[in-house]
Amino acid sequence: MRTVLDFSPLHRSSIGFDRVFDLLDAAARTQPTDNWPPFDSVKLSEDKYRITMAVAGFSREDVNITVQANMLTVTGERKGEQEGEVLHRGIANRPFSRRFELAEHVQVTGARMENGLLVIDLKREIPEAYKLRRIEIGDVAAPSVPHIQDQAA
Repeated sequence: MRTVLDFSPLHRSSIGFDRVFDLLDAAARTQPTDNWPPFDSVKLSEDKYRITMAVAGFSREDVNITVQANMLTVTGERKGEQEGEVLHRGIANRPFSRRFELAEHVQVTGARMENGLLVIDLKREIPEAYKLRRIEIGDVAAPSVPHIQDQAA
């Protein structure tokens, strides 16, 4: 059973939130996806995040991380051939692709491989133009607009 969300009441009282509504609509329509490789996403502080993916058997050369617009994509494909005849395959080595929608101003600050885990660090860096600024109120009155004389003679 699928629940259909109606955002029309919100459209009447908000301006410029189309992207948020589109994301919510897309999330409601998303089909269940493959859960491999497993990952954790953690909020470390107000502006720092971390994604940790279990990529056992993959080397640095097998994994590719890209960011385009607000989409972080992690793909992996093992290139090396395994020696010998495989009697049992318990370690998955199939290609994978994971996508993460990033909020505005979230940047990837680094990535590393540790003990079979791919760790991707992210940080929200809000530009100065978007930060709260306090405007001081001065004691002196604002300069008046110069009087323009009518030169039609």
